[in-house]
Amino acid sequence: MRRQPPHPGAAPVFARRARLAGCATALLLAACQHAPEPLLGTLEWDRIAVPAEVSEPIVEIGVREGDGVAEGQMLLRLDARRTQAQVDAATAEVQRLSAALEELRHGARAETIDAARAALARAETLAANARRSRDRAADLRRQGLAAQAELDNAETALRQANADADAARARLAELTHGTRPEDLAQGEAALAQAQANLAQWQLTRERLDVRAPRAGRVDALPFKLGDRPPAGASVVSLLVGEAPYARVFVPEAHRAALQPGTRFRVRVDGVAAPFTATLARIRSEASFTPYYALAGDDASRLVYRAELVLDGAAARALPAGVPCQATPLADDAK
Repeated sequence: MRRQPPHPGAAPVFARRARLAGCATALLLAACQHAPEPLLGTLEWDRIAVPAEVSEPIVEIGVREGDGVAEGQMLLRLDARRTQAQVDAATAEVQRLSAALEELRHGARAETIDAARAALARAETLAANARRSRDRAADLRRQGLAAQAELDNAETALRQANADADAARARLAELTHGTRPEDLAQGEAALAQAQANLAQWQLTRERLDVRAPRAGRVDALPFKLGDRPPAGASVVSLLVGEAPYARVFVPEAHRAALQPGTRFRVRVDGVAAPFTATLARIRSEASFTPYYALAGDDASRLVYRAELVLDGAAARALPAGVPCQATPLADDAK
């Protein structure tokens, strides 16, 4: 078959098309090279774990997962009977020590002092009688009419009677001279210790009604009605804060270009419209690359954890743990 010669104007047309295709390819490659890679991460909220003060059964749960709660709102209640008994015992001890301290401050009653005077008079009378018996025994011994043992017994009885009289005299002096400052100080210290113990049990009793320390949203209720969580275990997990934040990981090559205040566009999986966000914090120390960023050369790189606070009221309804991608806005990326 005989080939037709090319049209005289075909060569310039083909050349122009080839040049245009080459330029388009070059522009596309340049755009791909300058397009920033998205930063991978997840949406997060600040979390608060509310612990169980003591190990007691759960008798009431007032909220469900996902409910919004106000500060101070009752979340659940633990059985308070055992702790209430401790509060009652501590209250009784405070009352007893308060009465004892008042007795120390007021001093002895008049009737107590009169009884002490009577006891002293009796002891002195017995001592005088013992002295006369000893004197008679001594006379009989000098005359040889009594044994030495009788005199020894009389002297022993006299010494015992004198000791009893001295004790009664000291007891009366203690009552009439009033309470010593050291005794008052000991009474006050004992009362203060009992009051502190009561305050501790009252605080424990109050915390059996588990309340929200901050306004937020209930994220998890690990235990059910009737469960007995161990002391210190988290019984309620709350999501708190004004808005969620994207926790992303910045490769080492881009760390120097990012500072707090940098603006980002954040795309959340399952949400069509993107969000704007502001870089609030970025770690100064590197961490290992997260598992979902391990690809090729990135597997050996270190990254820096950053937190981007999302803007807008719509962001407040987003849950925690959803994957997201963040890209610096054009003005901030330049």
